[in-house]
Amino acid sequence: MKECVIVDGVRTPNGRAHKDKGWFRNKRPDELMTAVYTALFERNKQVRPEDVEAVFVGTAAQVGMQNDIGRLAWLAGGFPESVATNTICQQCPSGMAAVEHAARAIMCGEGDIYIAGGVEDMLHVPMGYAMDFPPRLSERYSMADIPMGATAEKVAQLYNISREDMDNMAFYSNKKAAAARDQGKFNNEIVPVEGEQEDGTKFTVDRDQWIRDNVSMEAMATIKSPFKEDGVVTAATSSPLTQGACALILMSREKADELGCQYHLKYKGGVMAGCDPTVMGIGPIYAVKRLLERTCVGVDQIDVVEINEAFASQSLACLRELGLEKNAPFEKTNLWGGALALGHPLGESGARIIITLNNIMKTERPNARFGLATLCGGFGNGNASLWERVN
Repeated sequence: MKECVIVDGVRTPNGRAHKDKGWFRNKRPDELMTAVYTALFERNKQVRPEDVEAVFVGTAAQVGMQNDIGRLAWLAGGFPESVATNTICQQCPSGMAAVEHAARAIMCGEGDIYIAGGVEDMLHVPMGYAMDFPPRLSERYSMADIPMGATAEKVAQLYNISREDMDNMAFYSNKKAAAARDQGKFNNEIVPVEGEQEDGTKFTVDRDQWIRDNVSMEAMATIKSPFKEDGVVTAATSSPLTQGACALILMSREKADELGCQYHLKYKGGVMAGCDPTVMGIGPIYAVKRLLERTCVGVDQIDVVEINEAFASQSLACLRELGLEKNAPFEKTNLWGGALALGHPLGESGARIIITLNNIMKTERPNARFGLATLCGGFGNGNASLWERVN
């Protein structure tokens, strides 16, 4: 089979999904998606839009403004009608699923150039918007245990994740994200997009809105759980509602060489796994175990990890069960912070963490061989992909 490499990856800043305070409150998700499409071609002049085999885009809610968002954002951006698109849903892992589908198509020889990414606008398309659950689900599960907050509380209880350890994780997620921002580590992946201040003043957004510069363990300790009486999961240890988009150019290695493109990582493999939806956060445990078994890579061989921080409880449970890390500050996990600080635009995050993983392994850990990206998803979806430094 052919080798699939990452040529480039970009994302918008992640904006707060708030009708009055969100920097992108007057942007549509298709505009955010078009912004990353455009940036990829501006940064990679040797890649022509008409030469792209197909575009795969993940989103968790394919309704309203996000109905077939991959296609409509492509057409609205003026890109060639001849290029096929595919909007994909796997809940939170949707963006990762999009990347995996593109990588597999390349490895199978179905095409040489693909764009893959994800987008979610949790302001204009709220979580659960137009959702209609099958009534038969209630015969199998307690429907009160299906919402994300409830699953996070259940995971914390089942895996004995303490409130203190979750607060600690949120503290370091924000500290590391702020440091990465201030040191310009996100500059290569963030595409500036016009936004608005709270007073309506337009400005160029070149940073993530959710990072808390004044994060405090003492302040976090006073926050109560909105999900359960005497619960341990709080707003500080939950990923916030966010708007954002991202996309990557994936190529066969031979085509990248032919075009003179630079690359650092190649796709080693990916696994989608299912689990009990009432503990949806543990999906990465099953996905990563199966992935490492299939690729014959040991846990101790993983040099860099990006795990999406949907909730601190589920991230800690997964890291500990997999034997990757125990407590923050982590040595190889989410080195530039995670979704507790950066935000979690649902369908975007699975692709976003691959972009960040690629940049970390190119710049901060250039000698690292294997990088792992993984995340959980609503209704019991888990996904994991493994990336290897190119020799």
